[in-house]
Amino acid sequence: MPDGLNVRRSLADAVFDRMQRAIKSGAYGPNERLPTEHALAAEFQVSRPVVRDALQRLRDQGLIYSRRGSGSFVRNHGLKEPLGFGQLENISDLQYCYEFRLTIEPEAAAMAAMRRDEQTLQELKAALDLLRDATNRNAHREDADFMFHLGIAKASFNPYFSTAMDALKDHIAVGMRFHGISLRNTSDGLRHVFIEHNAIFEAVRNGEADTARRLMKEHLTGSRDRLFEPRR
Repeated sequence: MPDGLNVRRSLADAVFDRMQRAIKSGAYGPNERLPTEHALAAEFQVSRPVVRDALQRLRDQGLIYSRRGSGSFVRNHGLKEPLGFGQLENISDLQYCYEFRLTIEPEAAAMAAMRRDEQTLQELKAALDLLRDATNRNAHREDADFMFHLGIAKASFNPYFSTAMDALKDHIAVGMRFHGISLRNTSDGLRHVFIEHNAIFEAVRNGEADTARRLMKEHLTGSRDRLFEPRR
């Protein structure tokens, strides 16, 4: 991809992220009209094509809708950030976090397999490439690991999944950090987990919803059981 397109996409990502947070935090109310492309371009100090790309992503995510001749408006999802997750305080909280993830991430993976598009697949592939590189160096990248799981939620095109994952980011990071330590202490553990991530990606890319659901559940269950005694 030419450098110019890379820069434009990076700027569009930044605008998208800021607008997404503003919408989910309630800075823009339900059915409120967004500023014009010209006004947003001035606010973020970017070009109008960059703003247009960011707005298209917001539409694709179901966060805004357009009215011909009137502009873009915020959808009413009834869900605002931050969610009511307190600080992670003990091992039990971490176990509860895994239980919650096991209820939402397999379904998000199944929906991702049915709804993914080229852009979300590229984002998943980028996270997977980072995980592959780290695995080859016998290292674990918690940031890339979270990027992959958040990418699955985004690929579902259900903002409730991605909002929940965003709100749980700090909690999930703790589990991933300890999980990474446990993997380095086992023979070929990091490579085994990379293979699990890659299999989930392949199922999502191939549109295999049932397989994606099953593989995500197995991946999270294995991660939990490597940290805690399996529950009987």
